Amino acid sequence: MKSTEADKIREQVRSDYAKVADAATDGDSCGVESSCCGVPPDLNAIDSTRLGYSDEDLQSVPEGANMGLGCGNPGAIASINAGETVLDLGSGGGFDCFLAAKKVESSGQVIGVDMTPSMVSKARKNAEKAGFINTSFRLGEIEYLPVENNSIDVIISNCVINLSPDKQQVFNEAFRVLKAGGRLAVADVVASVELPESVLNDLTMYSSCIAGASTIAALENMMLASGFEQIIIEPKDKSKSFIKDWVPDSGIEEYVLSASITAIKPKLKTACC
Repeated sequence: MKSTEADKIREQVRSDYAKVADAATDGDSCGVESSCCGVPPDLNAIDSTRLGYSDEDLQSVPEGANMGLGCGNPGAIASINAGETVLDLGSGGGFDCFLAAKKVESSGQVIGVDMTPSMVSKARKNAEKAGFINTSFRLGEIEYLPVENNSIDVIISNCVINLSPDKQQVFNEAFRVLKAGGRLAVADVVASVELPESVLNDLTMYSSCIAGASTIAALENMMLASGFEQIIIEPKDKSKSFIKDWVPDSGIEEYVLSASITAIKPKLKTACC
């Protein structure tokens, strides 16, 4: 993909998600004419339970952290333990970060990275408001993470990697920052069939988590190229029930599905004898 085209995609996504953040801060339900990933016209907690979150999850995070963005629950497949360092790619208002922060406890740390300034600001305010001292939020692109090499135990992400115009670079960066033996646990959208040109050429379909969806085979190849092992990509047929609400009456649920994606960065091999 040409750099000019990639820049247009990033700016479209950044602009649309800034509107979501600003609308949520102002108390509106969505604030964008074209729906962003997982943002239905009427935003409420019921939508998040459809993604796999429990009522307890929803009640345990700061008010305003959950903006209905996402296509699954990465924390449910990440097996997060106390004392670990967790990184959330595209952390938004901090929803998944705050859930992870409870699992890592005071001995662990959760870092959120987002390229939208208003999202980072909102997440920081949410953390301060609720007294989360083991979370931090950084402005940056997931293709160029502001994170040290070999410093992360678990990477989570919720319906964000599909928004990147350079997914290979995203996986390269994820591999770089993970410790040896570190885990990747992602909820994202995958293409079940080749997307038509009308969808691929529609910038608003990127923010809707559709045009940027890759096939399972393409994702697996990218992750292998980055060095990941034990790759498992499990599409969820039941996700059609909420995906069809993203762009009503468009039939997009016939093109994309939500999937759980997990992988491991290999442990370092020790010399024998």
